[in-house]
Amino acid sequence: MSDSLILEVHDLVVNVLTGIYSQETHLPQPLRISISTTLDMAPHYAPDTPLSASKNYMTLKEAATKLPEGVHFTLIEAVADHIMDTLFADDPRISNIVVKIVKLAIAEDNEAIGITMSRGRT
Repeated sequence: MSDSLILEVHDLVVNVLTGIYSQETHLPQPLRISISTTLDMAPHYAPDTPLSASKNYMTLKEAATKLPEGVHFTLIEAVADHIMDTLFADDPRISNIVVKIVKLAIAEDNEAIGITMSRGRT
């Protein structure tokens, strides 16, 4: 098994135009988005190792929070797919991405209703 680095951001709350029901299609709704990416690890991380030996986790946050303005994603799967496409295009070192999305507006008793998608680089 080769060494790998998993870079993560969890529990970002993002308002996204998404949904299929009439009450969902005209206003953004809150989604809780978590992202994990797997990338090659440097041979060693010394105290002075530069950021280029890893990845800035803010790019994961930006992929989730800077979605195309005014675009309505019918399915939350399309939101996850857009995030994955953005991250794969951003960094060829990423070998796998997992995106979890929870639809907060439909929770009644603090349950987590949503999806988890995983994709490896093709």
